Amino acid sequence: MLYVINCRDKENHLDLRMEVRPRHVEYLQSFADGLFAAGPTLDTEGNMNGSVIILDCADMAAAQQFAANDPYALAGLFSSVDIYPWKKVLPA
Repeated sequence: MLYVINCRDKENHLDLRMEVRPRHVEYLQSFADGLFAAGPTLDTEGNMNGSVIILDCADMAAAQQFAANDPYALAGLFSSVDIYPWKKVLPA
């Protein structure tokens, strides 16, 4: 099942995001078979301020474990992380 992992950065933490980003990207790439989509959210000035990941996981517990082990999460970047199941409908 696909899960959306929607993460919001803590305010004024862009420097931490950029420092940890190579480890985060490497972590995502290690899940390439299950990774449906991933990318940063942007503020009105175009600066990264969060992440959206859509990942194929066996269940909610696996999605939660993935999110908890993300280098960004381990570094304390996020102010919130929401995870919910998602069904792709379009494009077919």
